[in-house]
Amino acid sequence: MKLVVVESKAKAVKIQGFLGGAYQVEPCMGHVRDLPSVSGSSMGIDVENGFKPTYTVSKSDIVTKLRGLSKKADMLYLATDPDREGEAIAWHLCEAIKPDVPVTRIVFGEITKTAIEEALASPRTIDYNLVQAQEARRLTDRLIGYILSPLFFKRGAVSGAKSVGRVQSPALLLMVEREYERRYFRSGGYWELPVTFKSGATTLEAELIKVGDKRIASSKDFDSDTGNLKKDASVVLIGEEQAKRLVKTLSESLCTVRQIASREEQRKPAEPFRTVTLQQAAASQLGWTTDRTMKVAQRLYENGHITYTRTDSVSLSDEALGAARKIAAQFGAEYVPDKPVIYQTSDALAQEAHEAVRPTDLFRRPADIKPYLDEEQFKLYELIWKRTLASQMESAIFDQVAADLASADKKTVLRANGSVLKFDGFLKLYQEGQDDKPEDDSSDRRLPEMIEGEESNLKSVETEQHFTQPPPRYGEASLVKKMEELGIGRPSTYASIIKVLQDRNYVTLERRQFIPEDRGRLVTTFLTCFFERYIEYGFTASLEEQLDDISDGRLDWKKVLRDFWQAFSKSTEETASLKFSEVLDALDEDLGPHFFPAGEDGDAGAARLCPVCKEGRLSLKLG
Repeated sequence: MKLVVVESKAKAVKIQGFLGGAYQVEPCMGHVRDLPSVSGSSMGIDVENGFKPTYTVSKSDIVTKLRGLSKKADMLYLATDPDREGEAIAWHLCEAIKPDVPVTRIVFGEITKTAIEEALASPRTIDYNLVQAQEARRLTDRLIGYILSPLFFKRGAVSGAKSVGRVQSPALLLMVEREYERRYFRSGGYWELPVTFKSGATTLEAELIKVGDKRIASSKDFDSDTGNLKKDASVVLIGEEQAKRLVKTLSESLCTVRQIASREEQRKPAEPFRTVTLQQAAASQLGWTTDRTMKVAQRLYENGHITYTRTDSVSLSDEALGAARKIAAQFGAEYVPDKPVIYQTSDALAQEAHEAVRPTDLFRRPADIKPYLDEEQFKLYELIWKRTLASQMESAIFDQVAADLASADKKTVLRANGSVLKFDGFLKLYQEGQDDKPEDDSSDRRLPEMIEGEESNLKSVETEQHFTQPPPRYGEASLVKKMEELGIGRPSTYASIIKVLQDRNYVTLERRQFIPEDRGRLVTTFLTCFFERYIEYGFTASLEEQLDDISDGRLDWKKVLRDFWQAFSKSTEETASLKFSEVLDALDEDLGPHFFPAGEDGDAGAARLCPVCKEGRLSLKLG
């Protein structure tokens, strides 16, 4: 008997069906060993002796069962996930079971009979570079979380706060900084003149863009700190009275089509899904949280419907490329490019050990397997199937048209923008979500036929007052996009990080937007006051680069830990003697009276009285 160990029950059942009675497939249910829970001053890490960790078995019943089965087997296959975490689980299994039979490591990117057979035909040894990279991450996270958290929680600064972390704290900082951007934003007001012309049997919508030789001010011309026009803005700011005069002028004047500019524009299909883009698309198109997306995707993977869900790769196998092109050809030969479209990720930190997230068999259309999926699985499978297929289809082609109309005295210029879809290409199959569309998307506005010199009859002209808007709060899609852009953590961890921040009551999700709670803002402020280095976006991004270097064998993992610990331990020693009053003073100074604003318009209100000192200081006891 050959024993195969995988991570989940669902995966074990699926693979057992492929392999038959000569193999026994068993789940380990994830990690079977971990660092111990903190007891006294021990963290399970001996920093004085090369950062030697002490691991304890966390699933003794599973280890006992697997150890017993290994004694009856003539071969042990460790078939955990094909990434750093999976490699570490395989190593921990080997250390915990201590098998007497030969041990080999197999990996696969999809749970299909072919993939499993190929993995068994090409076994390898455990990759200790990957194991050490995961271990370096685990030990660093333990040192940061279990030293920083008690340091300021015991000061009494933020009652009820649960934890800080290498990735969760910079992610929280993003949301807090955005909240302050909104709070201190100063709105500027301006007027616009939407104009409707009648052109034959159709209407033409235009906007005022120029008076005299100057452009009309728009939202981008205002300073967010003052609400006034930027000093270098060479524009005309239209006030209410001038807007009314312009309405009168335009109402009494015929406008002439002065210039028509047209250009053909191609819109290329999006690349196949990787972890982070799958999370973004599910958030924008399905309204799902990252946690929900990854759980549903994992079920699809374990049941053999899609490839492995944790990937930075956008590449497709030759088999998948061929299948996509055959299916796309059913829409017509014009929908298939002359040769396969090959995508490459632009992420410098990308881990491309396997393919993009795609269906294991593109010929299994969503409708074909709908009876075997629940509603959530069907929606996500359909999204993945369409995105994969669309990535191998031709670009959509638009005619972008801009028509300028001038008043009789030529002092006032209006512009009408529009486009005509000439060829739908990939849009025949895959409609982009709001986050996928380019800014200034006017693809749904069609202009009537016009010729230069033609006079257009005014149908209506109105005045509209607008105010510049603060930057929006982060939603699921925009947050994971920003985290990836800054190199904060890895996409595979985003779902758990966001969930922790919500579980800790550091942020709440309202109307699909994250709002930092008082507790979350205080935690962030404490860290920026006393441990700024370890909440900076660059710190966690730099560590991710070093972990990748360890994975590739370019960097010694213990050197990374030594360099980190030398600076980190010094920082913690400097704050070890901090008193509650000193922490309170620092937070008061940093937060100021704007922590509790009086109104939604950003005006500052009086600070709450501190329940400890009963003076005009911030309320820090939030528990």
